[in-house]
Amino acid sequence: MTTTVRIKFRPSTVAGRPGTIVYLVTHRRVVRQIMTDYKLYPHEWDESRSTVAAMNNEDISDERKEIILFVAMRLRQDMDRLDMVIRNLNGRKMAYTSDNVVDSYHELIRTHSFKLFMEDTISRLKRMGKERTSETYTSALVSFMRFRKGKDLLFEEITSSLMTEYEAWLQSNHVRMNTISFYNRILRAVYNRAVEQEITPQRYPFKHVYTGIDKTIKRAIPLKDIKRIKDLDLSFKPSLDFARDIFLFSFYTRGMSFVDIAYLKKSDLQNGILSYQRRKTNQTLAIRWERCMQEILDKHPANDTGYLLPIIRKAGDERRQYRNALRLVNNKLKKISELAGLHTNLTMYVSRHSWASAAKDQNIPLSVISEGMGHDSERTTQIYLASLDASKVDKANRLILGKL
Repeated sequence: MTTTVRIKFRPSTVAGRPGTIVYLVTHRRVVRQIMTDYKLYPHEWDESRSTVAAMNNEDISDERKEIILFVAMRLRQDMDRLDMVIRNLNGRKMAYTSDNVVDSYHELIRTHSFKLFMEDTISRLKRMGKERTSETYTSALVSFMRFRKGKDLLFEEITSSLMTEYEAWLQSNHVRMNTISFYNRILRAVYNRAVEQEITPQRYPFKHVYTGIDKTIKRAIPLKDIKRIKDLDLSFKPSLDFARDIFLFSFYTRGMSFVDIAYLKKSDLQNGILSYQRRKTNQTLAIRWERCMQEILDKHPANDTGYLLPIIRKAGDERRQYRNALRLVNNKLKKISELAGLHTNLTMYVSRHSWASAAKDQNIPLSVISEGMGHDSERTTQIYLASLDASKVDKANRLILGKL
């Protein structure tokens, strides 16, 4: 017996007030309704198509447009969830009622679909101040939902065969194996969190997909290329000059990441020592301030925001300013690579990798290099911190800078 779901608009009994959207679930001629809190005015609803009306009226305010678009999005999501509930009930090969459909839908909302659960995880990460992690989780979710063509799914629908199909889809779209592993590990972490919360039993759906680390293409460039970048005359191209200087500043400061450069404060530089906390690992690093660093600072004096370099230029939306600046700098670095005659896709990551490569070429111990860069693994970094003299790192940096 076919189960149908219709979307209905019920006008308000009070003139001038918005009406309400309801869902009518019909099974074996028994109709049950699901109330929503979505409110629209009669002219915002297309009764013939059972959806929000096209926004052709230029007099509609931006705020109202956002509400209408939000309702349209939620209608699509709710229809997907109701479709999942009905498919799940049909798959059990047992008789059910329209009340079962409504109850299962509410239970789904209460216990979360996969997409809702992951969105809640992302929101929690943001509240905890883990912006970067929340962004990587968002990237994984966007990728997976693109594979799903926007359709949500229940945790019990996440199977080994589905994840194998997802991996094959990524490969067919020429996604690199490290990125595939990156997405799979994030989705696995979310799935395991749901298992811990007893939302779903552990079915090990990720056991046949790639979650390792593939050998990456070498990103480092030799010191002679760093020197060619440094010697470029970019005085008449301020945006290129700024990008070049930020790239060099990263190299001078032992491969400091762009996000850490962006958030450096004036107060971080005291008595010839630049101290900062890595945003990725929370590790505190200290770098001896060198003349080449000061030269860049003198060229690009900071504004009154308190930041050391003019990347974040005003209070508010700091994260957005940092990300926009990173895109701009990386874009300009491509042009700089051409001007320097390099056959490399120059990015801020290249600076970090190049410092490590240069340090290795100087026969500097791996432990010193790891300490100097603020190793990605917190556990490994703590081991290094327990026994390493910071002066060795500054000596290593001075050896490298002296080669330029």
